[in-house]
Amino acid sequence: MRKAMISALCGIGFAAAATPAAAADMQQGFLPLDLAMEAAAEGIRVCEDHGWHVTVTVVDAGGNIKLQAKGDGSTIHTKDASFRKAYTVVTMGPIFGFTVLGDWVEQLKTNPYAATYATLPNLFLLPGAVGVKIDGEMVAAIGVGGAPGGGNDEICAKAALARIADRLN
Repeated sequence: MRKAMISALCGIGFAAAATPAAAADMQQGFLPLDLAMEAAAEGIRVCEDHGWHVTVTVVDAGGNIKLQAKGDGSTIHTKDASFRKAYTVVTMGPIFGFTVLGDWVEQLKTNPYAATYATLPNLFLLPGAVGVKIDGEMVAAIGVGGAPGGGNDEICAKAALARIADRLN
């Protein structure tokens, strides 16, 4: 039943993504809701295939929640983790030049001031999010929380982005 619902959601997203309105939205520099829904469903599906119960959050360029999808069996803290990961990418990525949170986390391992970033509101220094770019501009981010280890969350976030990547330009 769950897989059928995810498949239906993905099908709806495909149909809506082909509309002129979706194309117009992308030209205005933001991720349309139908693509955000499709990406979130794919992130949850990939994690579920591994037995991981997650929440996927998509934020806009300002760090505001555009969509949050709590997968079946995911725990309450996954909503905060997925949001904070996406927020970190969309707010810090343009400054420090990264689109994959795990890449920045690796860079911070040699930065003596890394702990300072963790004190800023809503930042989360654990892999599990990717930025969404349209024409080189960061317009959104996809965060995943709930898989064991941030690297596993990032697998699902990358799969979510890959699902919609061909329709971002």
